Amino acid sequence: MYENNLKKKFPSYNAKNENEKNFEMYPFNPFLEQATIISRPNRFLMQVEKDGDVFLCHCPSTGKIGNIIFDKIPCLLSKSADQKRKTPYTVEAISISETKSWIGINQNAVNRYVEHFFRHNVLEEIVKNGSAILREQKIGTSKLDFKIENTYVEVKMPLQFLAFAEGDRPDATKCISSPERFVRHITELKNRLQDNENALMLLCFVYDAPIFTPPKQTEQNRIIGDAVRQSMKAGVKMWQVNMCINPYGVELLKYFDITNRLFL
Repeated sequence: MYENNLKKKFPSYNAKNENEKNFEMYPFNPFLEQATIISRPNRFLMQVEKDGDVFLCHCPSTGKIGNIIFDKIPCLLSKSADQKRKTPYTVEAISISETKSWIGINQNAVNRYVEHFFRHNVLEEIVKNGSAILREQKIGTSKLDFKIENTYVEVKMPLQFLAFAEGDRPDATKCISSPERFVRHITELKNRLQDNENALMLLCFVYDAPIFTPPKQTEQNRIIGDAVRQSMKAGVKMWQVNMCINPYGVELLKYFDITNRLFL
C-alpha cells in the first residue's frame, strides 16, 4: 500500500528521466504533514499550528533562515517516533510562495538524502560506486561527512541566504554559519589530496536554487575566500546539488561542478 501511494502521489518515483538515469527518491514514511508556523521563539524551536492545535516543534536549523519572519509560514512536519520527546514534530520544510514550493531546512537530514542518492548511483558523475560510501570519517581534528573509496566528501547546506535568481551574490560571512569550522573542513579536504586520494565539497540546496555565485571579496570574507581558493587550486572540487522536497519524499533535481566559479 505504501509503495502504491508513493507512485500515485509522486509520479517520478522509481522512474527514469530523459537521460535514462534512475532518479530514486528518498521516501518519507510516514508522509510529512502540513501545518503553519506562528513564530520562532528561539533558534531551536518553532511554534506551529496544526489542525487547530498549537505545538512547539523542533527547528533543525539553528542559524538564520534567509530573511524570513516566521509568522503564518506554511510548513511540512515529520512526527517523532519518540513519544517522550518534548517536541512531537520536526519542521522539515517551509514555503514562502503562493504555490507551496517547498524549501527543505533540515540540516541534520541532508546527509541522509545525499547518502541515499550516492547509494542509488544517481550522483555518479561526482563519484562512482556510491554503494561503497562510509560515513563520518575522522581526519585530523575534524570529521568529514563521507568517504567513497578514495574520495572524501564534505556536505554543506547554506540557509542563511536563500537565492532564487541567477546573479544573487551573498556575502560569504552571512552564508556560512561557522566560518572557522568551514575553513577547517575545506583545509582537511585539501590535505587529503595525497596518495591518490580525492576530495570534494557539496553545496546542497533542498529547493531549485540558481547556480551559486561567489561573493565579492571583502576584508570580512577574505579568510574564507583564501581557504577556498587554495583548496581549489590544490585540486579540491566543489559541486552544487539541488533537490526538491514534498510530503512524500526528496528527489534529486540536478547537480553540476561549480569549482571554476569560486573565488578564482
